[in-house]
Amino acid sequence: MSTTFFAPQLYIPNGITNIDFYKNAFGAVELRRFMNDDGTYHVSELSIDGAMFHLHEEKPSAGQFPPGKISGTTVFIGLFVEDVDAVMNKAIAAGAEVLSPTQSYDYGYRQGEIRDPFGHCWMIEMRI
Repeated sequence: MSTTFFAPQLYIPNGITNIDFYKNAFGAVELRRFMNDDGTYHVSELSIDGAMFHLHEEKPSAGQFPPGKISGTTVFIGLFVEDVDAVMNKAIAAGAEVLSPTQSYDYGYRQGEIRDPFGHCWMIEMRI
């Protein structure tokens, strides 16, 4: 039997220096870092409470850009947490922009939306 998991691949400028946003905003832990043979940064594998994702340096030659460079995104990353307000405040303090303030909805979620400094959109949410 195989194990299946989902690991978003996020492209950011100056990847190796911008990892700190995710550590400060979401408490992400860097699990592994891979460098290219020429010493340039390739990818970092990070985890937020066990949910893994990868940060890559943008690669214009391959058409891989952070959303902020193309003025938009087609994806919202949903992050379920225990305390939406605390995580939203931490992300804002780390440099995120509020797209939708935190509020409770009648369908049973409390959520807010932010855009990270590189253009990736996050829906921070919890069940209530």
